[in-house]
Amino acid sequence: MGMTMAEKVLATHTNSYKVKAGDFVLASPDLVLLNDISGPLAIKQLENHGVNIAMPSKVVIVLDHLSPPPTIMAAQNNKAMRLFAGKESIKLFDVGEGIEHTLLPERNLIKPGYLVAGGDSHTVTYGAFNAFGSGFGATDIAVTMALDLLWLKVPEAQKFTVVGQRAPFTTGKDLILTIIRDIGVDGANYQSMEFMGSGLLGFNIDEYMAICNMSVEAGAKTCIIEANDVIKEWAKAKLGSDKHQYVKPDPDARYVEEWIYDASRLEPMVAKPHTPSNAVPVSEAEGIHVDEVYIGNCANGTLTDLRQAASVLRGRRVAKGTRLIIVPATRGIYVEALREGLIDVFINAGAVISPPTCGACAGLHMGLLGDGETAVATINRNFIGRMGSPKASVYLANAYVAAAAAVTGEITHPGKIINWGQE
Repeated sequence: MGMTMAEKVLATHTNSYKVKAGDFVLASPDLVLLNDISGPLAIKQLENHGVNIAMPSKVVIVLDHLSPPPTIMAAQNNKAMRLFAGKESIKLFDVGEGIEHTLLPERNLIKPGYLVAGGDSHTVTYGAFNAFGSGFGATDIAVTMALDLLWLKVPEAQKFTVVGQRAPFTTGKDLILTIIRDIGVDGANYQSMEFMGSGLLGFNIDEYMAICNMSVEAGAKTCIIEANDVIKEWAKAKLGSDKHQYVKPDPDARYVEEWIYDASRLEPMVAKPHTPSNAVPVSEAEGIHVDEVYIGNCANGTLTDLRQAASVLRGRRVAKGTRLIIVPATRGIYVEALREGLIDVFINAGAVISPPTCGACAGLHMGLLGDGETAVATINRNFIGRMGSPKASVYLANAYVAAAAAVTGEITHPGKIINWGQE
């Protein structure tokens, strides 16, 4: 029996020639990621036991959740992380540099075939680059830093084949929302969601991030997109070469479930409160008043998302009674958006532009909702209390849909906005 992509990555990071689902392995990761939420807990574990880091060159710290720090406690945690990074000679990305999962590939720290352990559930995002990324608890991360070994069970896998050419206003976000609707928030528990097929060539690398990012909302342990021309072109442009440890499944790899999705049949989707699986076509939610629109997060604050939003907002204003917050995911994306004039479009429309931060997406600060308020957001979770008050409602959507809601003050199909502007 052949191996899935997850099995292949884990096999190359152990002393085993071959692994199979259900095996327990000790794997040496290529990268260990800490942030300012779970990172202090992992560091405390090391310090309490007087343990040193085995491979400081593999560890990266990103201060992005409580960034800029809104409380004294957050500021103290950031200070402790800086001191630890300096003491251990660890690479540190300080406040404002970017959101971890968008920032690391931007800074050439993610490569195809990599095994990445992160103290954040959305480490699965790195599957967009043909890598195995997975989130772990603070104690697991501490042990991994101490031993340069990660203990885990090899996951089973589901196969998702995408065919066809996507329709206008549909994005990678809509593909993953449709899948989560179909399989449920527990539909891939501790499994690898593996994507392949010609239909993926119609999406770009930013949209691959959105697909993989939300796989954890279906319970996935990891998510990997098969090496294809999009990923190889990204690798050549960003990493200076397309000679990498690309991963593809064996023809006889075992999958516990196989799905086929036709991209041409996708529609712009919204996930209604209070779960990502409560997804419906935008037409079934039109007319709902929106108090806040939030465009940003680790996989939907990309340049692609900002361009999509600007295409709807250009020459238009945010509706009275609605506020719009836009969060470029990294400083680099912010700078490029300035160069392209996207920031001007947003400011002229009446938006507030935030520095890179997890902020309201993680329910921490900079855009939280009050009682009874409704938001359309490009984030990945809409659980009760996720963006503030437990009495608020959050609808998940792509950047086109979010921008359209900002213009009309209610959930609206973006095609109506663009068509109105052309009439």
